[in-house]
Amino acid sequence: MSPYRHHLPQLAGRPFLSDSGLETTLIFHDGLDLPCFASFVLLDTEAGRERLWRYYAEHVQLALDAQTGIVLETTTWRANPDWGAKLGYDAAQLATFNRAAVAQLVELRAAMQTPASPIVISGNLGPRGDGYRADARMSVEEARAYHAPQVETIAGTEADLVSVFTMNYVEEAIGVVLAARAADIPVVVSFTVETNGRLPSGMTLAEAIAATDDATGGYPAYYMLNCAHPSHFTHLFDGGKWQARLRGVRANASKRSHAELDEATEIDIGDIAELAQGYRQLAGHLPSLAVVGGCCGTDCRHVAAIRDSLFARVA
Repeated sequence: MSPYRHHLPQLAGRPFLSDSGLETTLIFHDGLDLPCFASFVLLDTEAGRERLWRYYAEHVQLALDAQTGIVLETTTWRANPDWGAKLGYDAAQLATFNRAAVAQLVELRAAMQTPASPIVISGNLGPRGDGYRADARMSVEEARAYHAPQVETIAGTEADLVSVFTMNYVEEAIGVVLAARAADIPVVVSFTVETNGRLPSGMTLAEAIAATDDATGGYPAYYMLNCAHPSHFTHLFDGGKWQARLRGVRANASKRSHAELDEATEIDIGDIAELAQGYRQLAGHLPSLAVVGGCCGTDCRHVAAIRDSLFARVA
């Protein structure tokens, strides 16, 4: 039974940490081969499971040291039908991977959680297509039907919520939210933006949040932004009411565009101190900021710096 599904503790006050760029860490720092950028395949071997455990435990320790909570995302960003098929997995196998990903974090929570540092487990969903391009769009109903099996599988575990990351057009986001509402599990929607601050579809972040809320009765617990550098979106904050709905940020280390990152053969860890300062500036625009972590190119060093910069401000 999920301990937090009906009262997400990251919404109670002080910001929680999250983890960082799992896949880029594994590929570029560990030299692992992740076909189709899929980290869930590591759950299939003992060595893979041990590496994932170390990754998550390192991030939990950052939260323990600060006596704050942490939201951990499962390894299932690619564990949906189209990507699974490319990797040779059918629906039953994908469901097994999704359940195993949650089960590993449930075990870690039992081993490491303290009263001062709750560990929230988020079942992570990714886009059906390429997270960087909005060139193969579904209707809302198509998106709901496509993502519903993964949402329903995660809802049947001890996960506290589902989160869909790297959304680049609004219809897919709405479909995921409707699937989560039907499964009676909280959901977080994380959009991504290009260097101009707009979604790859061309919609503004404010428009995307408003459209998703309008179509779902405001069902998302909150919204996030991921896979963009703060320099790409800080200029968006105009004091509008929509900013109160944006309660999480997992930024890239690099200032490169999505197209440039797609072509990169080496990791760009960016300027860690500058990234941490960017989060401190974000906190000034987002008084309801609830979750902070990293995305592509980031690792524990970035999250530790973000923690130290932000928590020095709010302590």
